[in-house]
Amino acid sequence: MSRALIFPGQGAQTIGMGRALAEAYRDAALVFEEVDEALGERLSSIIWDGDLDALTLTRNAQPALMATSMAAMAALGSEGVSVESASHVAGHSLGEYSALVASGALSLSDAARLLRVRGSAMQEAVPVGEGAMAAILGLDHGAVASVAERAAQGEVCVAANDNDPSQVVVSGTKAAVERAIEIARDRGARRAILLPVSAPFHCELMAPAASRMADELSDVELRPPKVNFVANVSASVVSDPTELRRSLVDQVTHSVRWRESVEVMIGNGVSEIWEVGAGKALSGMVRRIDRSIRLRGVGTPEEVRAVVESLTES
Repeated sequence: MSRALIFPGQGAQTIGMGRALAEAYRDAALVFEEVDEALGERLSSIIWDGDLDALTLTRNAQPALMATSMAAMAALGSEGVSVESASHVAGHSLGEYSALVASGALSLSDAARLLRVRGSAMQEAVPVGEGAMAAILGLDHGAVASVAERAAQGEVCVAANDNDPSQVVVSGTKAAVERAIEIARDRGARRAILLPVSAPFHCELMAPAASRMADELSDVELRPPKVNFVANVSASVVSDPTELRRSLVDQVTHSVRWRESVEVMIGNGVSEIWEVGAGKALSGMVRRIDRSIRLRGVGTPEEVRAVVESLTES
């Protein structure tokens, strides 16, 4: 059985995530300690005991979600399960950084610092209230791309996240996204709703953030991943460090091709997928892409033990 590990993006954060892992596994606790040290602050206190609004701030949510995913990977490692037990890794947006750390391509400390910069830069790229994102349910990517093109009217509006066959997210200026919602409803969308996000991610309005990330990534060591890494931007396996660096810069302004990324992994023989970290949103997307895939969550000590037991049984 070929397995993939996938890592969640922004929106999966909850107060208390990863605490049980840190309490059950010393190696998981060390992940949070290293992230705190890399950032020069107690991000773990915000994650475990803070206010949800503070955790949801992009500059906090991004490194926090990565830390939680890496704590889950550390817990798996404590149980004797390495990333090499999988054939592929992939992450949704910021989850790519988690996937790269898990696969040995990027250090944990570098990922924490990069995500703090990425979160701040994405937040600062567009003044609050000028951009928006909306989820369009019930229309496929081609239909939503057409909706976005119609809604733009000289402004920015694009299909930013191709999540699954029935869920596509548009991003752009607030007025254009609001037009896209109305057009999508007219064209038969089951639902079309504004998302509670602080900036219009994955569109050209994020260009200042992409430029900042290009500068930051130029000084960071990237190594070839130990297993196949599927990139959001190209929906293809990428291993060359130079290409990895370019992909991480491009994904700030380009669409997340998640549906295609999952299809690539399945096409390469993946039949089981573990969602590593907080939440189960990606598992829902995978289920809508291919219901035959066996799905498991790895975000609590109980789930870690369950997947370890599943390996001994298979």
